[in-house]
Amino acid sequence: MARKFIDCREYPSENNCTIVISADSADELVEVAAQHAVTAHKHADSPDLRTMIRSGIKEGTPA
Repeated sequence: MARKFIDCREYPSENNCTIVISADSADELVEVAAQHAVTAHKHADSPDLRTMIRSGIKEGTPA
C-alpha cells in the first residue's frame, strides 16, 4: 500500500505554508489535514473542505 500525502505548498495561503502531511489511509489523512486547515489557515471544518482535501490527496512521496 502506497503512502498518501497532501502538500500545502500546492495551495495558495497567506502564510506560505510548507507543511506536507502523510498517512497510510485517506480517511486518516483527511482528518489530520482538516484539523491543520482549521488551526493554521482558519478554514471552517465542513463537508466541502473535506471533499477539497480528499481531491488533493496524492500517492507516493512528496518532492
